[in-house]
Amino acid sequence: MSNTLVLDVDGTLVDTNYHHVVAWLRAFRGVDVTVPAWRVHRAIGMGGDRLVAAVAGDKVEQDHGDEVRAAWERHFDEMLPEIQPLEGAHRLVRAATDLGLAVVLASSGKRKHVEHYLKLLDPGDIAWTTSDDVEDSKPAPDLIQVALREVKSERAVVVGDSVWDCDAAARAGLPSIGLLTGGFSEDELVDRGASAVYQDLDTLRAELADLPFAVVSEPNA
Repeated sequence: MSNTLVLDVDGTLVDTNYHHVVAWLRAFRGVDVTVPAWRVHRAIGMGGDRLVAAVAGDKVEQDHGDEVRAAWERHFDEMLPEIQPLEGAHRLVRAATDLGLAVVLASSGKRKHVEHYLKLLDPGDIAWTTSDDVEDSKPAPDLIQVALREVKSERAVVVGDSVWDCDAAARAGLPSIGLLTGGFSEDELVDRGASAVYQDLDTLRAELADLPFAVVSEPNA
């Protein structure tokens, strides 16, 4: 029975979470909305279609949602040259494929950003999906389900850095593994369902063979 490692990208394989926070803060300020940085950080990992309302409320989403998202994209694009892979990202993907695991990236990011990250990561010939491939973003399970169809997986585990990754995995009926690389705490990740939490990618790599792969099923209601 084939085992698949479903990997989040932002904050998990590439060190982008705080760049995203800054880009969103600048986007909100562009429409004269001030939100605290910690609140933006807590929303990183969910889809941008959800983030404006989650951080600033439904009224801001109604009045400025599309404008804020467009501004976030401009500000983040300006920071793309600064983005670097997290230590051990390339080694993790290659070790997983060497073990015979299927690897698929499931990112809430935009396709053009993920394409840029792939150049940095050099992961080899692996499947990947982005927010452009689904109508409903994390914490909905859609991205994970699309990713799994890419590799026709029978068993899988989801690896991510945010509570939203854990939520999406649970809704897809799969176990999740947390990483501290995105700035969420171990307690937060465990509380949202993470079976285990690792400090970094190299520590996770050492235990790839022992991850709790589960049979792929329909999402939970």
